[in-house]
Amino acid sequence: MVVDGIGFLVAMAQPTQGQPSLLVQLLPFGLILAIFYFIILLPMRRRQKKVQDFQAALKVGDKIVTTFGLYGVIAKMTDKSVQLQATDKVRIQVARSAIGGYQGQDPVVTEAGSA
Repeated sequence: MVVDGIGFLVAMAQPTQGQPSLLVQLLPFGLILAIFYFIILLPMRRRQKKVQDFQAALKVGDKIVTTFGLYGVIAKMTDKSVQLQATDKVRIQVARSAIGGYQGQDPVVTEAGSA
């Protein structure tokens, strides 16, 4: 007896008496994906948005601390970098993404550098 490929696949997709339907079989997988989204992805997106808003709001004269622990005042800014004045005659150019937060406040960027 020869069974054609399409008819065989259709017969396998339909539940028999002892098997639950395909929807019931996929429900646990969908629940795991939903839990993964709400526990991991959603908080990560919120953190990234908070860091982007912080870095966009930086302005000349802000007292900041970098992610590697350097304290300074923003003296000059470009799109990608910031010039920090660490002391009276010392200015250092760092990437804008290296700024972790304002001096005296909790850091916006985590220690691992993730957003």
